[in-house]
Amino acid sequence: MAKRVAVIGSGVSGLTSTKCCLDEGLQPTCFERSDDIGGLWRFKEKVEEGRASIYQSVFTNSSKEMSCFSDFPMPEHFPNFLHNTRFLEYLKLYAKHFDLLKYIKFKTTVISVRKCQDFSTTGQWIVVTESDGKQESTMFDAVMVCMGHHIESFIPMQSFPGIEKFKGQYFHSREYKSPEGFQGKTVVVIGMGNSASDIAVELCQRAKRVFISTRGGSWVMSRVYDDGYPWDTVFHTRFSNLIRSILPWPLLKRVYEQKMNQWFNHENYGLVKGSKIKTLFNDDLPSRILCGSVVVKPIVKEFTETAAIFEDGTMEDNVDVVIFATGYSFSFPFLEQSVIKVENNEVALYKQVFPPTLEKPTLAVIGLIQPLGPIMPNAELQARWATRVFKGTWTVPMAKLEQHDGEFSPLCCRGLDKTLQTDHIEYLDELAEGSDARPRILPLLLKDPKLALTIYFGPCSPFQFRLTGPGKWDGARNAILTQKARIIKPTRTRVVRNSSNNSLVSYLLKIFGLLALFAAVFVSLQQS
Repeated sequence: MAKRVAVIGSGVSGLTSTKCCLDEGLQPTCFERSDDIGGLWRFKEKVEEGRASIYQSVFTNSSKEMSCFSDFPMPEHFPNFLHNTRFLEYLKLYAKHFDLLKYIKFKTTVISVRKCQDFSTTGQWIVVTESDGKQESTMFDAVMVCMGHHIESFIPMQSFPGIEKFKGQYFHSREYKSPEGFQGKTVVVIGMGNSASDIAVELCQRAKRVFISTRGGSWVMSRVYDDGYPWDTVFHTRFSNLIRSILPWPLLKRVYEQKMNQWFNHENYGLVKGSKIKTLFNDDLPSRILCGSVVVKPIVKEFTETAAIFEDGTMEDNVDVVIFATGYSFSFPFLEQSVIKVENNEVALYKQVFPPTLEKPTLAVIGLIQPLGPIMPNAELQARWATRVFKGTWTVPMAKLEQHDGEFSPLCCRGLDKTLQTDHIEYLDELAEGSDARPRILPLLLKDPKLALTIYFGPCSPFQFRLTGPGKWDGARNAILTQKARIIKPTRTRVVRNSSNNSLVSYLLKIFGLLALFAAVFVSLQQS
């Protein structure tokens, strides 16, 4: 009899977890408290308790070739960056293609997940759910928690004295939906992440004045990168990742700064970050700052009844609205703290998936990460690994988990200020080891050099992790070799003659650039 697995949530992580259970011959039951799939990507006009919430204009920050599931490419006519409605359409296509809906129980809330009395032997769980006012208890062999981390708003009220006296309106960015109703108002947006910049840029077209208040600033990236390609298809390559890993940090930091400032000088725009590399994606923010539509200010030191006083001593009076884009906290209200303990918004998870204190690795947290790249392939590989552990085809070294040393150290996840971040390619490879799906470049170079070179120098797309191992997909090779055509197709809606120089010259210039880079690295290492 197949092992029964409870999947909590039917967003990106919940859908791929359900599908991975089926791939491994497990029997999933997915519990979704709302009436449809999509999680974060399903826009609703009103904020719903227990669900992530987005504003109407949200687009993806990672491109379609990097954001899709590894055995289900997005339709080639889809644009490279998707509006939330289009991404939800993709999730529904995925669910339909793999026939996932029949495993989902909608309008069903998980009340509690607790160990069975003989858990140390069986690893089983009792899951209590509620639907239509009726509660039901069911035994499962394993549980996959797929809630994400955009549900519980975080507003550090103690950091903003006087906010309780403020007579205007204030709320968290989770409650923001559209610019309607902000005509002629003065708005202060606190924070400097993707949501803060998106909201400020959108509101400045309606509001009287818009301020962004930030403590540390950020590097602003465009979705449009070298030669007009999506940023992540250029940035996230195995070759680029190797260069970044071998460059000394001072040199790498200088390279980052020069690259970021090629677009505009961040210091002149009040956006310089400092020692850490923190980025946001917004193609319009620099223009809005340049036009005076958005004004960047230091962090708010204090609020009065009508004004915001900033750390530099300046004051903006007659403020109507304050929007806190200050991130999220997370918790597991249906779990006992002996299972997963969240303290100071931190939780220890082995490879950011398994609680290290469990006697049996039968509970996995999927998608509780903020990767420096798209979350979809990360969540999928987490689920592929976890379901192999549940099935018994991969062993987690439970006896070593509590030692907190070497390769078995649990990764500490923090929920604020993007500290759930993981290195994209290295983390994908680490997860792929557990699902036997990591691509081997050198053997592949001898067997299929064209594919090997495309994998190494091209985008590290999810299809790379379907070439081998359980779950191998026959279409993976073709998907990798044709991804450039799918990137270009939705933008080349008007065909023009290629006026560029001979491709051989371009190729030689790239080779020269690589040699120059290696020479610079060598000189730097010699000097250090």
